[in-house]
Amino acid sequence: MPEGDARPARTDTRFGEGFLTDIWYFAALSGDLKPGRLQRYEILGEPVLLGRTRGGEVYAIRDVCPHRAAPFSAGKLVREADGRETIECPYHGWRFGTDGACTAIPSLVADQEMDVSRIKVRRYPTAESQGLVFIWMASDARGGEPTEPPPVFPGVVGGEPKLVDRMDFDSHIDHAVVGLMDPAHGPYVHQQWWWRSSKSQHEKAKKFEPRDAGFAMVRHEPSKNSRAYVILGGEPLTEISFRIPGLRWEHVTVGQRQVLSLTCLTPIHERKTRITQIVWSDHPAFVLLRPFIAAGARAFLRQDGDMVNLQNEGLKYDPSLLWIDDADRQAKWYQQLKREWTASRREGRAFRNPVEPAVLRWRS
Repeated sequence: MPEGDARPARTDTRFGEGFLTDIWYFAALSGDLKPGRLQRYEILGEPVLLGRTRGGEVYAIRDVCPHRAAPFSAGKLVREADGRETIECPYHGWRFGTDGACTAIPSLVADQEMDVSRIKVRRYPTAESQGLVFIWMASDARGGEPTEPPPVFPGVVGGEPKLVDRMDFDSHIDHAVVGLMDPAHGPYVHQQWWWRSSKSQHEKAKKFEPRDAGFAMVRHEPSKNSRAYVILGGEPLTEISFRIPGLRWEHVTVGQRQVLSLTCLTPIHERKTRITQIVWSDHPAFVLLRPFIAAGARAFLRQDGDMVNLQNEGLKYDPSLLWIDDADRQAKWYQQLKREWTASRREGRAFRNPVEPAVLRWRS
């Protein structure tokens, strides 16, 4: 069955190379996809047309026409006589359904027999959940159906997010993930009066346990030198969770009030990763102090981005990286989770979480 050129994303468990496949990646917020609009994304180095039909259905196909390689995203959504919606290539008008199958080649004349439905481009399964759009990136370039539902997050995820911020880091997703979960860099990279300083450090001990395809720092009182939690008032409790391929969320409760801060890492290609930070809350602080909270979150993200750029100055020499316990244990777990995920997909068996419950100690 003829198909367009659909090279698979390279699967590799070596740190800083390749990507996990046969797994859900965050692609967009539901509100990013407007009915009838064709939007081009690059995910795992693959060109993806992500869109929503006028009927509200989210879909994704490879954003390259197999005829002359023009991007479908530069074309338009067309309603056929039977009511179906198809994507029309801007170059020669070839049309494809949202399932990736060709429906029409306008240049064919009546006596030129050709089964156009045999021409296909890759379709990527999508799922819309809790205001988020996920895309299933299969290891097989011909596609593959999801073997599990998309992730579900706790907390206040109804309605519009209170904050959304995005930034592209010039790094492989592995370095972005490890930087995100690193517990010891805060006093050096994030030195704001309203957060903490390098002079405000003490020993910490946090309990961790395995969760789904990841792990969690179990619910606890925030550190005393984390001043930003003061704006929530009361006695906040927080739980911080991570799951592969790159999802980190902090669920804070203050009595009956909640804050959910979700950070999604989506590889654009091997040297660039998109960071999307989303916050939902029913806490009144996000009504009264929203501009200040947004500015603080934005400052955090950009400081991390600046450090990634600085780190790249060393990484270009391909050094060996030294990991220590306990401060780098989460980074080690991440690498173990990647290896186990890849092995379980290759061997056709259930994923077995390699993380063991532990109490980790470090100074920050």
